[in-house]
Amino acid sequence: QKSGPRAHFLFPRFCFWRLVRAALHSRDSSMAVSKKVEAMTEMLAPAVSAVGYELWGVEFFQQGRHSVLRLFIDGPEGVSVEGCAQVSHQVSGVLEVEDPIAGEFTLEVSSPGWDRPLFTLEQYGRYIGGEVAVRLASPLNSRRKYKGVVQQITDDAVEMLCDGVTVSIPYAMIDKGNVVPNF
Repeated sequence: QKSGPRAHFLFPRFCFWRLVRAALHSRDSSMAVSKKVEAMTEMLAPAVSAVGYELWGVEFFQQGRHSVLRLFIDGPEGVSVEGCAQVSHQVSGVLEVEDPIAGEFTLEVSSPGWDRPLFTLEQYGRYIGGEVAVRLASPLNSRRKYKGVVQQITDDAVEMLCDGVTVSIPYAMIDKGNVVPNF
């Protein structure tokens, strides 16, 4: 029996850490999830834009029979709880019609927060001169974690100044990246 999305408004992003991540999937499984995330991003971006926000990124976690679809949205004047509610309502309609997720799932709409995750190479480009932290899928120069100032973006890499040395990190190797807030 199919059940629709349940909306949860996570504002600010501290609630993100409450979720327990699913066990690591095989490479094939994570590639399938990645393709699903790409398809959902393309499907949902127009609905988010219609409400006046930018779809910053999408995360999808399959947790047994229950899944979590998390949308990060941003706007010129930030994100309000009301904005999250508007986006949730708009996106729920699209999800009901398109039905991209089998079984039950929870829809979460949130601001990216101060330590915003970075989902695209273009987003890294927005933070040239700013500090970011990245975790790589496999080691580069015997390291999987880098933290440094973004120097420039090329067609397929992020160049960062890490510990006084410029490192060119292929974008395809980045598993996860976040802005480092400077309070």
